[in-house]
Amino acid sequence: MRVWILAARLLIAAAAVAAAPTVYAAEVTDQRLQAAATDSENWLHYGRDYTNQRFSPLATISAANVKRLVPKWIYQTGIAATFQTSPLVADGIMYLSTPFSNVVAVDALTGKEIWRYEHQRKSAKLCCGPANRGVAIGYGKVYVATVDARLIALEQATGIVVWDITLAEQGVDPTEDKQALAASLAVSKATSMGSTGVGAASAPLVYDGKIIIGITGVGYGLHLDSDRPGAPLGAVIGISGKYGRPGFLAAFDAATGAKVWQFDSTQAGWEGAFSATTPDGLALPRDIAAEKASTKKYEGAWHYGGGSTWHTPALDTATNLLYFGIGNPSPQADGESRPGDNLFTSSLVALDAKTGKLVWHYQQVPHDLWGYDVASPPVLYDAMIDGKAIPAVAQASKLGWVYVHDRSNGQLMFKSDAFVPQENLFAAASPGGTRIAPGVSGGANWSPVSLDAKTQRVYVAGMHMPTIYKTAELPAVDGKPAIKYAIFESAKEPNWGTLTALDLANKGHIIWQQKTNEPLIGGVLATAGGLVFSGEGNGDFAAFDAATGAQLWRFNCGAGVNAPPITYRLGGKDYIAVAAGGSQIWGFPQGDAVMVFGLPDEP
Repeated sequence: MRVWILAARLLIAAAAVAAAPTVYAAEVTDQRLQAAATDSENWLHYGRDYTNQRFSPLATISAANVKRLVPKWIYQTGIAATFQTSPLVADGIMYLSTPFSNVVAVDALTGKEIWRYEHQRKSAKLCCGPANRGVAIGYGKVYVATVDARLIALEQATGIVVWDITLAEQGVDPTEDKQALAASLAVSKATSMGSTGVGAASAPLVYDGKIIIGITGVGYGLHLDSDRPGAPLGAVIGISGKYGRPGFLAAFDAATGAKVWQFDSTQAGWEGAFSATTPDGLALPRDIAAEKASTKKYEGAWHYGGGSTWHTPALDTATNLLYFGIGNPSPQADGESRPGDNLFTSSLVALDAKTGKLVWHYQQVPHDLWGYDVASPPVLYDAMIDGKAIPAVAQASKLGWVYVHDRSNGQLMFKSDAFVPQENLFAAASPGGTRIAPGVSGGANWSPVSLDAKTQRVYVAGMHMPTIYKTAELPAVDGKPAIKYAIFESAKEPNWGTLTALDLANKGHIIWQQKTNEPLIGGVLATAGGLVFSGEGNGDFAAFDAATGAQLWRFNCGAGVNAPPITYRLGGKDYIAVAAGGSQIWGFPQGDAVMVFGLPDEP
């Protein structure tokens, strides 16, 4: 039987190679991954290199000629669904994930498919929709974390499965079923997407023989669809109780899939210091005495504490420190059953990449009630402060500021100007509803920024989608007690976005800002050609002058551009690639295309 399997495997591999074009990708080694910042032709990491700067040194496509940019090829996945992939390019081959965690390798010059892995889900439950944000490559393999919480290694040359492990079991607690919460709230007749299962949305990180990845879907709340098709998410409901589980970030052996270490987002002692303010001194609406009095009653709350990981970490290879953000605590919106600061949710965290041990954390919002996940990937750079270079980590927050820290100890160096309007950031819910901006969506959501280390400028995609934060109560019925709960509803007002250039050399002051028709979700690419690329949910993909913010070029892709662009060089020519497939949760039109642009060929 083993001989037959091996023979079949070899035949499949031979057929895949025979059908493939004459394109060859060399093995991506640790040396290549660590040198990615100086590799101008390829895009080897989700964030281009370990710093997550997503800044390209390519300059052939520039502010002077970008108006001539044209589509060069289009690859259609055949799956019209929320599409958030950030492709990788190595030696002329593009590797990308599709919705529902399929993986495809295509010729980066022509778009011709080389191989395709079709993911077979083991669970129909999806915590966060079908989106997958990308793959990782290294050691002759392509790695993908899946919507059903698995981590899979594929042969880089063929797409054949090498190993397949489970990150987290589905349905370990019945409270994860959305019907349990829906029934409690008597809203089971509403159409609900729920937060019913656990998954993994982000691209893994490959480093030093390990694959590092976190899980999503543990910041429990009941998601209700809008009352009209194609509209953004209608509401998020939170109720006190034992709903969900802890999130985690973990490292696995790249060769075998064996777990090396795991850092849990919530742990015993998560109550912390019962902070009355944020670390930067902003008051929080907390009854500290009441929380402390209820600690014994809810002493096991951290077992259900939430804290998803929504992005690929940044890594300092000189110090082996790993930087990532953790999402909101569970249950969402209502904090009665989770007294304390709820460490390490809504925090920026630094770990030892070899052991997974905590080095420092900075909790942007203790006892978060507003869904202020630390969702956008952190980015590393050397901050110039009074003429001195200080290794720093910056993170574009849902709150609407970019936080900049000393990356050795987490000390906050400064916050930027606000890049979106802010109102009632930490206001309590009320029966009549409290308007909060940016609201549960952000600010900066999961969208990655782009940072030009030379000019000390960071380019941020922002969202203006205010939220109405309410308290409500279901009356006592048939001897059952009344049920109190909290709810986030979309404010009935226009939404829009901001694309902002911030000067990190001058404490994050705004250099320029463009207001966009749609809230920006997907990410930014800046290049040495003096350009900033970003897309909108209406299908527009645009290039802006990095110095002034003036829009220089625009192309409508036919579906929402809600994914981060990348760039690469092949055959002496530069290309820009982006996924155009929209996003259901934001109500943006969906599609299935990866589009690649370049300058016209010379006659």
